[in-house]
Amino acid sequence: MALTTNKTREITEKFSAKPNDTGSTSVQVALITERIQYLAKHLTASPKDHASQRGLSKLVAQRKRLLSYLEKNDREEYKKVIKALGLRK
Repeated sequence: MALTTNKTREITEKFSAKPNDTGSTSVQVALITERIQYLAKHLTASPKDHASQRGLSKLVAQRKRLLSYLEKNDREEYKKVIKALGLRK
């Protein structure tokens, strides 16, 4: 199941720098994190769903790439995002 429009809008408003900023790295990381959390919960109920497991692995890798990009280019924003999302460290 995809994210609802309201949930997407809420996440976008929280992490965007400008009003209509939907493509920034921090917004993308937040949206991917929400999808990862949904898939992780789904996989605990359906452990044999290998297609979703592959999708989860791809999302985790994509988030890792985006976070490493953010860390290299904007260290303060990186720290803010990982603290807000409850990721590492």
